[in-house]
Amino acid sequence: MGATVAAGATTIPAAADTAAGAQPGGRPRGRPVVGRVRGPAIHVMSFNIRYDREGATQPGDADYWPEREPLVTEFLELEQPSLLGVQEAEFHQLTAIGKGLGRHHEMVGYGRGGGAAGEYSAIFYDTRRFTVLWWDQFWLSDTPQVIGSATWGNTVTRIVTWARLRDARTGRDLLFANSHFDHRSENARVRSAEVVRDLAADSGLPVLFTADCNAAAENSEPYDVLVTDGGLQDTWLAGERLTPRAGTFPNYGEPDPNGTRIDWILASPEWDVRYAAINTWTSAAGRWPSDHTPVQAVVRLEA
Repeated sequence: MGATVAAGATTIPAAADTAAGAQPGGRPRGRPVVGRVRGPAIHVMSFNIRYDREGATQPGDADYWPEREPLVTEFLELEQPSLLGVQEAEFHQLTAIGKGLGRHHEMVGYGRGGGAAGEYSAIFYDTRRFTVLWWDQFWLSDTPQVIGSATWGNTVTRIVTWARLRDARTGRDLLFANSHFDHRSENARVRSAEVVRDLAADSGLPVLFTADCNAAAENSEPYDVLVTDGGLQDTWLAGERLTPRAGTFPNYGEPDPNGTRIDWILASPEWDVRYAAINTWTSAAGRWPSDHTPVQAVVRLEA
């Protein structure tokens, strides 16, 4: 029994009973939590893949990119999101993502240092379903068009990548935005949330937002800006949950059911949020592809 959503379907197989070879959470290995979906459903994923700490890690380390790289590819081959927002991807890491998603996916975005420099908060989309009508990238600062700018107390450059997409299945346009908020400055996180809130409101479109927000869902000011007061839906709370709850930054450790959800998928009110998941997939050898867990949602708009 697969995990593909058929057009108009109302159920997805949930995590199966624990079995030999099961992944964390009890799901049989080799079966996706969501997998490829058919329209009008859209499978959205946010995934911080962890940048390559080249020279600071060695073979056998949990964080060693050459050993994580095939796991990122394997995981994405399995899950096949329609729309993917990635965080921390460096230029040479993009190949692993593209290989996993396959030839029908394309990408928009560039490094936060300009061109190919620095980490990407890139957007990947299935070209069989979506056409990019326009896209842009800006810096989370008082000078958003200045490459590498950071003025809100953060020392690390932060960006938003967004695209206006036309959905061939429904004929409707939507705004998909992706970001990675600062890990140290609360002021920067709040200001970043305000910018995303305004981007969503000004677009006049159904909005999907993926991010590593470095803030606690349900218990932080950035969350209040975007969800409590900002009107966006937290898909984990709005949809049927396909997986147990877990913190999204296990840092290569065991998933913590009481951990903090810092990776979010948010949706404007027009979206019907069907399902949500926090994916604790590991390789057959028990290796994690990243220090973050990917988060997923299945959403739909009426034609």
